[in-house]
Amino acid sequence: MKILNSEITPYSTYLNRRKFLKGSIAAGFSIGFSQPLKANHPNNTQVYEQYLDPNDKLNKFEEITQYNNFYEFGMGKNDPYKYSGNFQPKPWSITLEGLINNPQTIDLDKLLSSVTIEDRIYRLRCVEAWSMVIPWQGFSLSKLINIADPLSSANFIQLETILRPEEMPGQRSRLLPWPYVEGLRMDEAMHPLTILSTGLYGHELPNQNGAPLRLVVPWKYGFKSIKSIVAIRFVEKQPQTTWPLLASNEYGFYSNVNNSVDHPRWSQSTERRIGEFKRRKTLMFNGYEEEVSHLYKGMDLSINF
Repeated sequence: MKILNSEITPYSTYLNRRKFLKGSIAAGFSIGFSQPLKANHPNNTQVYEQYLDPNDKLNKFEEITQYNNFYEFGMGKNDPYKYSGNFQPKPWSITLEGLINNPQTIDLDKLLSSVTIEDRIYRLRCVEAWSMVIPWQGFSLSKLINIADPLSSANFIQLETILRPEEMPGQRSRLLPWPYVEGLRMDEAMHPLTILSTGLYGHELPNQNGAPLRLVVPWKYGFKSIKSIVAIRFVEKQPQTTWPLLASNEYGFYSNVNNSVDHPRWSQSTERRIGEFKRRKTLMFNGYEEEVSHLYKGMDLSINF
C-alpha cells in the first residue's frame, strides 16, 4: 500500500494533537481517551499518551517509511520503499497453532474489530546501531495469545512472515532461509509493552514497514520485530529463529538492546538517531530497563545475548 504525500498527517499536526509531557517514553501507560485514527483504522481507538523525553523527538513519516530493513524487498535501506508496491496486504489472516486449546486461522479484519487500537510511541534500536522514535498504532500481543489459550507447556512462541516471492523480490534470493521466523519467550510475549502494530502516524501500516501486521518489542533490537506475520506457533522449547541460525556468534535469541555487549563487528555503546548528526549513548534495554529487567533476573546477558 502506497500512501500519497497528500494523505500523510503533517508532522506538526501529529505533534500538536498529542500532549507530550517531560519524562520517559517508557514511563507506563497514562490515562487514555477515545479518538479515531485516520486512513481506514477502526474507530474503536484508544489513545495512550506516553511521556516523551525532550531529547526524543518523533522521526518524520518519510524517515520511518523510507529507511528500514525488510530484506523480503531487498537489502538496501530504501529497497522496501521502492519495491513493495506490488505487495497485497488484504485480505489477510493469521494462523494460531501448536500447544494451544484454540487452534484457528483468524481473519485480520475480524480480529481488529474485537480489539482496541492504541497509540504507542516507542524507540526503535537497530542492531546496526541506528535508531528512531516511532508513533505506532496497534494492540497488545497478549490479546491474541489469550484467544489462542496456550497450554501450560507452551513456553515460547515462534512467528513467521508470509512467503510470497512473486510479490516480495528479496525472497527470490538466497540471502536468508525463507520464510523469516522469530521467537519470544512467553513472558516476553505477554509483556504489556509488546504489541502487534497495524499502523504508524495514524495511517495503516505501509507495505515497507510490515503491513498489515508486525511485531514491536521496543527493548529488543529491531530485527526481532518480525513483519507481515501470518503464523504464530506455541512451542515448548526455544525455537530456531532466522538470524541466530545464520550467525549464532553475532545474533542471539534474546537480542535485548545492551550497551555493554558489543556486536563482534561494531560497538553497541552508541547509536545514530536517524535525522541527527551526533551519535547518542545507547540505553540499556533501549531505555525500558525499569519495565523489563526483571524478566532476565539471574541471567548472564553477555551469554544470553
